[in-house]
Amino acid sequence: MAYINLKGLIDSRDAVNKWMERFGVRFGVYKNGVFNEQLFPFDSIPRVISKKDWDYLEAGLQQRVKALNMFLWDIYHDKNIIKDGVVPEEFVYSSKGYMPECEGVSPVGKVYAHIAGIDLVEGKDGKWYVLEDNLRIPSGASYPMIARKLCRKVSPSTFSDNSVAENRDYSELLRTMMDDMCVDGGMKVILTPGRYNSAFFEHSYLAEKTGATLAYPGDLFVEDDKVYYAGMFKEKRLVGAIYRRVSDEYMDPLTFEASSLLGIPGVMQAYKAGNVALINAIGNGVADDKGIYYFVPKMVKYYLGEESILQNAPTYLPYYEEDKAYVLANLEKLVIKDVSEAGGYGVMFGRDMNEKQLAEMRQLINDEPRRWIAQEVIDFKDLELLEGDEVVERKADLRAFVVTGKETKVWKSGLTRFSRNPDSFVVNSSQGGGFKDTWVMIK
Repeated sequence: MAYINLKGLIDSRDAVNKWMERFGVRFGVYKNGVFNEQLFPFDSIPRVISKKDWDYLEAGLQQRVKALNMFLWDIYHDKNIIKDGVVPEEFVYSSKGYMPECEGVSPVGKVYAHIAGIDLVEGKDGKWYVLEDNLRIPSGASYPMIARKLCRKVSPSTFSDNSVAENRDYSELLRTMMDDMCVDGGMKVILTPGRYNSAFFEHSYLAEKTGATLAYPGDLFVEDDKVYYAGMFKEKRLVGAIYRRVSDEYMDPLTFEASSLLGIPGVMQAYKAGNVALINAIGNGVADDKGIYYFVPKMVKYYLGEESILQNAPTYLPYYEEDKAYVLANLEKLVIKDVSEAGGYGVMFGRDMNEKQLAEMRQLINDEPRRWIAQEVIDFKDLELLEGDEVVERKADLRAFVVTGKETKVWKSGLTRFSRNPDSFVVNSSQGGGFKDTWVMIK
């Protein structure tokens, strides 16, 4: 790897965070019924990925997302993977992410996961492991985008001195994908739940960067199975693609949660008629279920006839008796995850439990084996970060972004999140973590 000069960036770290605050780069968290908006702390020492490592990751991510898109089409259409016994039928239809209302619906180009956020860690053994596939509403791309912009502003020499892949093309990847998916030449919108959503900054930032219209609840309506934008001036413009940042169950009160004020009444009918693209597709949750994750390498083999390039963390499903026996016997050295939780919630380390808690956990696993997965604890790499004037090391993961339109492309960047707690393996922003830029080296 080429010599990396970070002095200018480190010297200007405080200036970058002040600009972040000025730009409102925030992340909101609901806790105990209260909405708390906080700055998303940025560390100026980037994660650096060599060209060799990136080429490997890129091939593995493209392969994985292609297989997941094929799985989603299959589950809602032919169901061959179930018929052939690769994935248990009960496991699919008991998933909270499975939406029977999507049966037989055919998205444009057979694409379900237009934007995938794949969470990985690099083990101390030098191997990369996938921890989660996020295929519903993955967030986070805007933060490294604006961080890089501000770093260029305060230390332009840093990027002339280092051979780092450009990351300003994410908006172009999104724009091209939305153009690929857009129906009947309609306008493209980003649908936000509003100001108090945790990732509202990202919604508005991506709308600005892609040239899409930022739409709020009430801006969109359905007429004759087509979606239209009214907006502030009550105009009526045909909508061809909706990059939605509203959860599945709130997207259409006529189909899902009747009390929802965030969605578009009748949008499912327009979607089923093929008159609008929903990005990402509704129903994707069945594929990023933490239990279904176990089967992704099998999906790669089944649909593509290839061995999986990227490996899962070693995972056990208590649904299978053999796995359950192992989990119950080794609970104190495993990490247990509730498949219905997200954002770092529902993650428990056996080593942190006392005997009473371990006994209660064993009972829960016995009572609801489908609800849990267990994984070996990956001793993943610590990354350097600045804490005051001191360089310390903390656990960090990488969320890679894969965009699929007519082609599947991996953004040469990503969101590196780190824990600010020296004893924690949980790095999620909703758990108080910070973030870094991710440098993909081109030499």
